[in-house]
Amino acid sequence: MITTNKLTVRFGSQTLFENVSIKFAPGNCYGVIGANGAGKSTLLKVLSGEIEPTSGEVTISKGQRIAVLKQNHFEFDEYMVLDTVIMGHKKLYSIMKERDALYAKPDFNDEDGIKAAHLEEEFAELDGWQAESMAASLLSELGIEDEFHHTLMKDMDGSEKVRVLLAQALFGNPDILLLDEPTNHLDIKTINWLENFLIDFPNLVIVVSHDRKFLDTVCTHIADIDYKNIQLYTGNYSFWSQASQLIKKQKEEQNKKTEEKMEELKAFIARFSANASKAKQATSRKNMLDKLSLEEIKPSSRQYPRIRFNYQKIPGRDVLTAEGLTKSIDGNLLFKNFRLEVYQGEKIAFISKDPLIITTLFEILTGKTEPDAGEVRWGVTATKSYFPKDNNFYFDSDLTIMQWLAQYSPDQHVNFLRGYLGRMLFSGDDADKKVKVLSGGEKVRCILAKMMVEESNVMIFDEPTNHLDLEAITALNNALIDYTGTVLFTSQDYQFIQTVADRIIEISPQGYISAKCKYEDYLQNPDIIKRQNNLYKMAVKK
Repeated sequence: MITTNKLTVRFGSQTLFENVSIKFAPGNCYGVIGANGAGKSTLLKVLSGEIEPTSGEVTISKGQRIAVLKQNHFEFDEYMVLDTVIMGHKKLYSIMKERDALYAKPDFNDEDGIKAAHLEEEFAELDGWQAESMAASLLSELGIEDEFHHTLMKDMDGSEKVRVLLAQALFGNPDILLLDEPTNHLDIKTINWLENFLIDFPNLVIVVSHDRKFLDTVCTHIADIDYKNIQLYTGNYSFWSQASQLIKKQKEEQNKKTEEKMEELKAFIARFSANASKAKQATSRKNMLDKLSLEEIKPSSRQYPRIRFNYQKIPGRDVLTAEGLTKSIDGNLLFKNFRLEVYQGEKIAFISKDPLIITTLFEILTGKTEPDAGEVRWGVTATKSYFPKDNNFYFDSDLTIMQWLAQYSPDQHVNFLRGYLGRMLFSGDDADKKVKVLSGGEKVRCILAKMMVEESNVMIFDEPTNHLDLEAITALNNALIDYTGTVLFTSQDYQFIQTVADRIIEISPQGYISAKCKYEDYLQNPDIIKRQNNLYKMAVKK
């Protein structure tokens, strides 16, 4: 169990939360939500002891072991994958290394033997004899094959490192599990595995995530950071969303009734306060008025961008044709003889176990990269906007946000540009901020503003929900549902795919599957599942 007592965290003049006293009870899974910058990741760092609070205290039940999903992907580069996982249980790993060092001594003596016996006893109590097999099992479940278990971490790619660090956090049945964005860089199948793991996990879990389905599936409670406070709700994300809106609506309705009553009393007092026969009643009404008060409805830190995509040029029926596309990188085949036909209004989700496949395909379709073979033909009426996964190259300049957006806008009028920036939550002096100092979420909102002013009839998105808070994800999600143009996109957000896509294309080096259906139907169709198994059965080894 974790309890906080009058916990306050400030950075300079900014207060994230103040005088927070809450309890995280064992056996529950708490989803931490809040706007970007509200302090979600900071809360986890305070609970783990990585950051000291400004004031107040955090109390953890005696003897309980905390496991944290590490965010530094280079911290364990000089260690083998299997050892990195076992290091998640610091005490066990320390005993293993001390024991191995003793046995390796050339002058092993009786005193060493006694010490080794004690270590063996502790090792057994901590299930040390099962450690390697349990670590290997976790890695395999997370998609890291046996042949890589003794590879150095520095030789694993970014996505693989994320999975190893996740296995490290889950290893050894910790009493308290702190997870910051655990679904990032995971494919849907692995996310489903993690969901099932956490549903069955008997101990305390506190998780930050922007994946709405994930929060709905695993959370028993929601910890909402807002108004510089942390409010606990029983239930999952959808329940919180409904309950919080209902509570706010009830407060607003009660305030409206109170205001009407106050006006009624004020009118009576004004009318009869000077009337001797009514003076007593007027005094009574004044006493009633003094007792009435409006319940404070604090302004939320949450803001929803106003996203709407339109297009100027009317598209034709045939949007895109690609034939025989083949591409390898550094000798690794990504796809071969890939063929694609896209028609006006289609919304296609591209998925793969290897996200590099989709990123490379999108770069070929947009002309950023040349294929090894094959050709791409766009319809003569197609106009394109592209959202790349890595957008840093857009912002390597000294331009202000206003100047940056003006590069892509046919209308250079300041009020026109300010309108779009305001819709993406850049108000007032924000427009004069240099783009090179923007946060990840701010850069994404700039790219979305760019795509709105471009008014293209084809939009391509490579992981657009990365760096966005739940409010922005919801706004983008709804905008793409309403958009009548053509959308090609990839995402790890189940709800995003399910609500936007009407066609699914899954790609591996061995081939591809194209299915005209919703995502849920795709995942549950027995014929497609069989084809998926064949798609990856002969996958090229790294």
